[in-house]
Amino acid sequence: MTTRAESQPDVERVLDVFKALANPVRLQVLQWLREPARHFPVDRAIADPVEVGVCVSHIQEKTGLAQSTVSAYMAELQRAGLVRATRVGKWTHYKRDEARIAEFVAVLGHTL
Repeated sequence: MTTRAESQPDVERVLDVFKALANPVRLQVLQWLREPARHFPVDRAIADPVEVGVCVSHIQEKTGLAQSTVSAYMAELQRAGLVRATRVGKWTHYKRDEARIAEFVAVLGHTL
């Protein structure tokens, strides 16, 4: 049997992910990032969107939101462990962190 102290970090991680996904735009972006070549302009990419991630400017363009809003949304997804950020020149690229997402799903299965 796990104690309250042992399960608390897992519960906090689950809550962080739920908070990040509670915003419909953040959830949509995470879904788009699952298939970046399908949802973003690969021909205009300065890095491989599958290997490196999608440029924040392309995410901003697709959402139609202000760059600062998109950056804040992506930072929230990164804090929750759902995406990884990589700098390419002056641009930040985002990619889903599939290992962390799988870990979250496993933790969720044990938590609920």
